[in-house]
Amino acid sequence: MKTIDVNAVVDNARFTRFHWTVMCLCALLLVFDGYDLFIFGVVLPALMKEWQLSPVQAGALGSYALFGMMFGAFVFGPLADRIGRKKGIAISFALFSIATFLSGFSKSPTEFGIYRFIAGLGCGGLMPNAVALMSEYAPKRAKSTLVAIMFSGYSLGGVLCAGLGIYMLPRFGWQSMFFAAAAPLVMLPVILRKLPESVGFMLRNGQFAKAREVLGTMAPELQIRADTQLVQSLAKGEGAPMLDLFRGGRALGTFMIWLSFFCCLLMVYALGSWLPKLMASAGYSLGSSLSFLLMLNFGGVVGAIAGGWLGDRFSLPKVVVAYFAFGTVSIGLLGFNSPMPVLYLLIAIAGATTIGTQILLYANTAQFYPMVIRSTGIGWASGVGRIGAIVGPLLGGALLAAALPLKWNFLAFAVPGLVAALAIGIFMLRYRHGAAAAETAPSLSASPVLPGGVRNAA
Repeated sequence: MKTIDVNAVVDNARFTRFHWTVMCLCALLLVFDGYDLFIFGVVLPALMKEWQLSPVQAGALGSYALFGMMFGAFVFGPLADRIGRKKGIAISFALFSIATFLSGFSKSPTEFGIYRFIAGLGCGGLMPNAVALMSEYAPKRAKSTLVAIMFSGYSLGGVLCAGLGIYMLPRFGWQSMFFAAAAPLVMLPVILRKLPESVGFMLRNGQFAKAREVLGTMAPELQIRADTQLVQSLAKGEGAPMLDLFRGGRALGTFMIWLSFFCCLLMVYALGSWLPKLMASAGYSLGSSLSFLLMLNFGGVVGAIAGGWLGDRFSLPKVVVAYFAFGTVSIGLLGFNSPMPVLYLLIAIAGATTIGTQILLYANTAQFYPMVIRSTGIGWASGVGRIGAIVGPLLGGALLAAALPLKWNFLAFAVPGLVAALAIGIFMLRYRHGAAAAETAPSLSASPVLPGGVRNAA
């Protein structure tokens, strides 16, 4: 009887049409996800005018979807473990697409906020499951790069949203931006048919024939037969209690990672929500203001891909510190009078070093924690980051309500970047290597053979 280690197959696989399909479908899903998340910043000036919203009210309205994202991550993560990542992704995709479409019918801020919260639930469920599915099937030597390319779909969604806004807002009104969100639903049958299920889920649920079929498609040279025994290396204790994040000398590292996530997502969503409005208040036309948001997300695409490439080749903490440092300077300079080419360049750098830094933070966190608590570490870091995402639009509203000079708004947005750079710098000095804390991982014992000829090997 032939025995195959599933993890070894995935780690050492050549990049094939199978990987290309998974990456493209997940990236496409994140395009729609990014469109939904950046749509508020595009329509915000129009909403404030139509509903006579104060900056504080507008900031609170922008946070509803982000509250939904936080709860969605908590709900759809465990749900996907029970029903499969593929179904979890499909449900999340349908939920935020339908809720975003219905937002276009809103007659009041309250109704709009409810729909945005529901859309946030779907967005919060889609992103982590798509990233996890891509990570599960990506070959080890290019994991960061492939995940980064996939994650760039998020920024492309922002580019698409800003581009459509420049054309559609003056002609069809803000509602048209939300009605357009229903179009991607035609992709749902393709997602259900072409996107593979998590191989780990299939093995846990006795779907051995399907698991062999997927692995045979991914690595046809293996010639997997019906009697092939599949062995998967898993660490016992995955999903360990949160307190383990502070044991084994990891307490300082955990706090610094949480602080960097909080600051990074605060900057991302503060800029995404308020950049067009701030620029419009500074005297730029609506079209120019939306073109700034387009450039922010274009920079995010480049930053995510470059960050993944650099992360596979250099010390991740050093790259993260450099990204945060460049982000702090570029955002701080946005509030000063600059020629248009320089302004666009600064915005592109700001997008690359804030939106792009999310990928590096996830990779750094995964390398820091040992396998037995890795999922717990990433989950809690992401959850704390969502708090920063909620604070971002609220901070922007409060600053705008204070009627401060433009430069002070952007300097306030830049300060979290400096704090995050210091946090990762402290992390780097304390641990020297991102994986240092993983050396304290407890020994792993072998797991018993599962029914159906599948065994977990620690």
